[in-house]
Amino acid sequence: MHFEIFPVTAFQQNCSLVVCPSTRKAAFIDPGGDIEHLQAVAEQAGVQIEKILLTHGHIDHCGQAGLLAQRLHVPIEGPHSDDRFWIEQLKTQGAMFGMAGADTFEPDRWLDDGDVVTVGQESMRVFHCPGHTPGHVVFIHDQDRIAFVGDVLFAGSIGRTDFPRGNHQQLIDSIRGKLFPLGDDIEFVPGHGPMSTFGEERRSNPFVGE
Repeated sequence: MHFEIFPVTAFQQNCSLVVCPSTRKAAFIDPGGDIEHLQAVAEQAGVQIEKILLTHGHIDHCGQAGLLAQRLHVPIEGPHSDDRFWIEQLKTQGAMFGMAGADTFEPDRWLDDGDVVTVGQESMRVFHCPGHTPGHVVFIHDQDRIAFVGDVLFAGSIGRTDFPRGNHQQLIDSIRGKLFPLGDDIEFVPGHGPMSTFGEERRSNPFVGE
């Protein structure tokens, strides 16, 4: 599976374009904003966007996802339904942060732990990893050993838990109990900043390292 990362919004949130090389079908993961640019990216890449995948309901990750889905006529999958209350606040937060086009939406498919999402002929497993938000999910592509973790884990850090319904211990348990056991070799795309591996974070991350 091919992927590219495109930072979007004033928060420099990592939106990923994931592409099935066999079919050239693709999905955006967390297209929070700058959707005109993302549409141009997809057109230039010569891919067919077939869906939008969301890790969680914060505005920098999904503020304009509903608008993009309408423009592309594609469904939205994710996050877990426990993030519904965040998605319901998107229009208000858009006005607060000056993000035109941010609006509430209803995902076509809420995701649960153990679900599978597809992009063309590629598939990714879904892990419910609460803590940063209660409905946060992570996407794992087993064949290529790549993970899209949103704001659960960063290079050298972890997601904030001081937002409403955040839970620090849940976040630690999600990382140590669900992600690290998948293997040190897995590379991950965080919601912000550079990529890393689960092994590197297990060894050196001061928040969750050994």
